[in-house]
Amino acid sequence: MHLDGIRIVSFNHFLMGPLGIQFLADLGADVISIEAMDGAFQRHWGPAGSRRTGGETALQLVANRNKQSIALNLKSPEGIQIARDLIRGADIVAENFRPGVMDKLGLGYEAMKEINPGVIYAAATGFGTTGPYAARPGQDLIAQSISGLAWITAKSGETPRPVGTSAIDHHGAAIFAAGILGALVKKLRTGLGGRVDVNLLSAALDLQAESLVCYFNGGAADDIRQPARVGTWYHEAPYGIHATSDGYIGMSLGNLDKLYEALGVPSEKRAPAADAYTRRDDISSAVGELLATRTFAEWSEIFNANGIWFTEVNDYAGVANDPQVRHNGDLVTQPGWDGAAVTLVAHPVRYDGKVPEIRLPPQPLGAQTSEILSKLGYSDHAIAELVERGVVRSAAVNEPGPA
Repeated sequence: MHLDGIRIVSFNHFLMGPLGIQFLADLGADVISIEAMDGAFQRHWGPAGSRRTGGETALQLVANRNKQSIALNLKSPEGIQIARDLIRGADIVAENFRPGVMDKLGLGYEAMKEINPGVIYAAATGFGTTGPYAARPGQDLIAQSISGLAWITAKSGETPRPVGTSAIDHHGAAIFAAGILGALVKKLRTGLGGRVDVNLLSAALDLQAESLVCYFNGGAADDIRQPARVGTWYHEAPYGIHATSDGYIGMSLGNLDKLYEALGVPSEKRAPAADAYTRRDDISSAVGELLATRTFAEWSEIFNANGIWFTEVNDYAGVANDPQVRHNGDLVTQPGWDGAAVTLVAHPVRYDGKVPEIRLPPQPLGAQTSEILSKLGYSDHAIAELVERGVVRSAAVNEPGPA
């Protein structure tokens, strides 16, 4: 595997941090996930009342495969010492607490450099480590709102609305992983560690680079919410989602004259292609009326024959049955730690034609506590004593996972 031999100690919780580290875990990094004694936030939250599948909540399943779990009481000196011992042998330490929390624990970057001078310290925050918003809680909906994403997702005249997924968490996670990999290349070349900082707000703006660059470089519209019929404020007609007689069709970029030809629009009723932006609502409305007269299958045959860019609009059941999704193996179903089947989203990159395997499904809280402590030199008796005193939690001794 690409990251075999790389040790990551992860203090991450919620979604962006765990998901970014999962990407590296998929690549073979040895990830030790340090959690509180009652488990990180993701073990207690999920849709449908935190329903559990494979022994875990949905949020825990999203971003915590291929990781070992140790539960530490970081309010105890012994717990802090165990964390320091783990940091001493780490290539990377990652966390996504609010700024200052790790410093209060005595585990901030400056303290870590004394323990491990070559460490890569990677922190994911809501707004950055300094500035007027640094102490504010960061969360996906907050980032979507403050960054303008919720504004441009709404139709013109409507209340701003968030997109239908935690888009900023996911994009931020990808940036988090990429930043860590960049620092790791430097470390492998020079032996020098360093600090990597990623935040949700910057990730939210980066996700909108196309729209923002269009806005600030002469393409600004009076209202940058979505036009009534067009998918974004900066695209031309008929870009967007339209109804057919039996469902919906997504119309992408393309030549307007070629589309008119495929739709059978007489030349005298065609708007000039040069007006595709300025008259986008009128053009999209007219195109939409025509699209509603036939089924998706009928349009599919016509558009394929004419080189028109279009697609079906899947719900999640459609996604699961989509032939390309199935061919790519993008959804993976396998046993969770309790034997029940869980469905996960596969690693999104192929290496030499292969997707990294899932070595460990998301684990119960403290599943590897005893194993990790044994490797640090603790005896079975010492581990049992730490469990009894509430310094650590071990699934080998306690019930697996929080109630």
